[in-house]
Amino acid sequence: MEKHREILISTDEFETRAAMLEDRQLVEFYLEDAGRPRIAGNIYLGRIKDILPGMEASFVDIGLERNAFLFVNEVLAAEAEFDGPAHEIQNLLKKGQDILVQVLKEPVGTKGARVTAQLALAGRKVVLLPLSKFVGVSKRLENGERTRLHSLADKIVPAGMGMIVRTVADGVEEKDLIQDVEYLVGLWEKISERARSSQAPALVHAEPGLAGRLIRDTFSGAYDRIIVDSPELKQEMQSLAEKASPELKNRIKLYSGKLPLFDKHNIESQLDTALKRRVWLRSGGYIAIDKTEALTGIDVNTAKYTGGRNLEQTIFKTNMEAAVEIVRQLRLRDIGGIIVIDFIDMQEPVHREAVLLAFNKAIENDRTKTRVSEISRLGLVEMTRKNMSEGIQTHFYEACPVCGTGRVLSRRRAAIEAFRRIKYVVMVHSAQAYVFKIAPDIAEALGQEAWLVGLGETSGKRIYIKATPGLERGEATLWHEGTIAQIDKFFDGLGATN
Repeated sequence: MEKHREILISTDEFETRAAMLEDRQLVEFYLEDAGRPRIAGNIYLGRIKDILPGMEASFVDIGLERNAFLFVNEVLAAEAEFDGPAHEIQNLLKKGQDILVQVLKEPVGTKGARVTAQLALAGRKVVLLPLSKFVGVSKRLENGERTRLHSLADKIVPAGMGMIVRTVADGVEEKDLIQDVEYLVGLWEKISERARSSQAPALVHAEPGLAGRLIRDTFSGAYDRIIVDSPELKQEMQSLAEKASPELKNRIKLYSGKLPLFDKHNIESQLDTALKRRVWLRSGGYIAIDKTEALTGIDVNTAKYTGGRNLEQTIFKTNMEAAVEIVRQLRLRDIGGIIVIDFIDMQEPVHREAVLLAFNKAIENDRTKTRVSEISRLGLVEMTRKNMSEGIQTHFYEACPVCGTGRVLSRRRAAIEAFRRIKYVVMVHSAQAYVFKIAPDIAEALGQEAWLVGLGETSGKRIYIKATPGLERGEATLWHEGTIAQIDKFFDGLGATN
């Protein structure tokens, strides 16, 4: 039975958020901060700052706060431009040399971006490799279709370049691929011209925003609809869809309900669950997710679940349910790197095989590249998952200011969530003035911003906040509402901040 798939996109002055749902359940979440543009996929004319022979890598200045990191194996596709053995970084690159690089991974913490010299320009149906001669087809396609598309790709690939045919090209005709290739060749010519006329470090190509990437890379006939809460964004996305997949244009809908889009579809509460260490299963068992510097460990427990005919059946049912939920959590949190899953030990080989089969079947829905080992006698599964983002927890959490080891909702994230709750009440209710209780540090953060002043001006209403110890970060509790005179009288002597 086909899953009901849809994408919800909400945008405001702070960020654009996208939630991907399968049968109304949140499976992937993406966020783009308006004040911190994403750089993965961007192409820069960089300059080699340092060569590190012992690490077979180099540092590249691309104009950001921290230098980017370039491994030797990310240079080799362009090695024809250099002299010397391919495996020696000092013979491939020279200090002070200019080089075109593309960001593979965003900067994280004290680490700079990871980049590659193997440039790739993504279109709707193909990816152009302007500095490589490799021709390939998505492995997600059936063998017969892969053979057909590979034959077409060999026929139309530009001289001296390579290309990869994407999964969405399933069933398309030669002219559709040619249209994509011609657009990307034109884009490459513009990038090359910018590089020739620029002085390193310089940005020569910026990836589209979140909404544009979703239309190009994700939205297909497998999705029933996209719902957006901004008329301007809807128009922009329909315009992009008109060029990429005209038949899908009318599946982009505008949401106009009073309740915020994410609240209407229960996204906020699903996110709250996803960000917790412990995720409960329907049966009463749970999975616990712990991240270290080296890997992510996931532990499965029966907890409150004691059903089943016997212990082995109880364990088997818990593991089967956990297998599906673990994959959802990997996608939702965008967990990457080495992952070790500790399923509850099963005595029956047939049960181990069934759990691994369920896990692999669930992971087929994950668009991110993964490699999964066999399940061991102890119930351990080792896997790797490629990811290019920091994961949603990095956006939401920061180190606990008290203990320094735990994680708490970040001050900025809490301030945004509190403001969104205040804005919803003010825009929906009809009173003239409002008083909200907010945690002291978040009240201070809001006081440093002009958000409440702007909301008061646009709504024509008066808004007060009361710093109240004991409230959770991000919580904004409506304390009182009424006419301005009523609120002034109520608030007199309480020392509120407007």
